[in-house]
Amino acid sequence: MNWDIMSFLTIVVFVFALVLMIAGIFSAYFGSGKSRTYGLIMLVTGLVVFAIWAYLVGWSNIEIFTDVHVVDVIVDAVINFLAILIGALVAIGIFLVAVLKS
Repeated sequence: MNWDIMSFLTIVVFVFALVLMIAGIFSAYFGSGKSRTYGLIMLVTGLVVFAIWAYLVGWSNIEIFTDVHVVDVIVDAVINFLAILIGALVAIGIFLVAVLKS
């Protein structure tokens, strides 16, 4: 895949929306009172941002969005996110073993 600024922005926006939705679900499920309300607001905001950006990137005729293939970008983002997560977890695991053994 060719990287350009629109592909980068698409990954940023999709990851932002995904994390906002996950945090909203977590807050709405485990929270109480205001935090539950804020969780629902975060969930809805994440869904709206995701839907609007997916529409703009995937089905619009706006010139700056026409070269971005949303499915390819999402697949690349998920693969990159998993690679980052695995690397971070291995590093944290090594750190915890080193700290707990000393």
